[in-house]
Amino acid sequence: MRAILCNSFTGPKDLRLSEIDEPKPAGDEILIDVHAASVSFMDQLMVSGLYQMRPPTPFVPGTEASGVVAAVGDKVTTFAPGDRVACSSWTGGYAERMTAKESKSVHLPDGVGFEAAATVLHNYGTAYYALVERARAQRGETLFVTGAAGGVGLAAVDLGSHLGLRVIAGIGSDDKAALVRSYGASEIVNYRSEDLRDRIKSVTSGNGIDIGFDNVGGAIFEQMARLMAWSGRLIPIGFTSGEIPSIPMNLPLLKNYSILGVFVGAWAEKFSVEAARMKDTLMQLLADGKIRPHIDRVLPLEEAGEAMRAVANRTVQGRIVLNIR
Repeated sequence: MRAILCNSFTGPKDLRLSEIDEPKPAGDEILIDVHAASVSFMDQLMVSGLYQMRPPTPFVPGTEASGVVAAVGDKVTTFAPGDRVACSSWTGGYAERMTAKESKSVHLPDGVGFEAAATVLHNYGTAYYALVERARAQRGETLFVTGAAGGVGLAAVDLGSHLGLRVIAGIGSDDKAALVRSYGASEIVNYRSEDLRDRIKSVTSGNGIDIGFDNVGGAIFEQMARLMAWSGRLIPIGFTSGEIPSIPMNLPLLKNYSILGVFVGAWAEKFSVEAARMKDTLMQLLADGKIRPHIDRVLPLEEAGEAMRAVANRTVQGRIVLNIR
């Protein structure tokens, strides 16, 4: 079968389209004929050796995909051949067939297309876990999202709007403003051209942020730590700036706010029943049109390296999807 192979942690430039043997499902796994796979910042980090885990090489990148079940392991009870599914996995999505844990897969409702389905579990799963499970977001609260036009950021804007939050979108270039506004952002801050502290104080009337959802890290996170409201929740999601921030711990003390870590992949492995419930919820929201994944472009499998370079260069709004079949 055709697959993209990562033979060394040297980045997207060295990815190669290859012919490899198809995988075999273990007892708790399903084998999927992949129709679509999304390209995430995590995928780009993984092939560059910059993620917190390194799969043994060679490996097939791709952490999220959708398709049709071809076979199931002997312990699988919730899926059967022919079922339409989406799945998440640490690797394997950029191939004509992949295996995924039963616990990390979800049925697709009627009417949900493969391309959209391949963009939900990571983006919206991260946003849902952060906002609903960790932050316990309440209608009317103020949510500030950095990297708001990226895959996870835009999902947080979209889901936050659905939850009745007042969403402030942080972006790094003005050409992303129209997109985030169309997904429900009531205020937009360009933190590359505006003073973040002054703008947040202005748009919140000095009250600060109830929920800070940060994808960027570095100096942006450090500024957010000084802009939280009383009893707020500051959530580090990722560090696309490449810099892991440090903050003085008197800041959360003075405002009684919390800093909440979010690692949805690890949570899903430890709490598979709760994670399965979340996945079903997200797919139903997608089927009902209550969330709207944004697909920047669709590319063929052999252009996976180009897709990753676009992600690394911050030229992607929402997600790029690879069309496998």
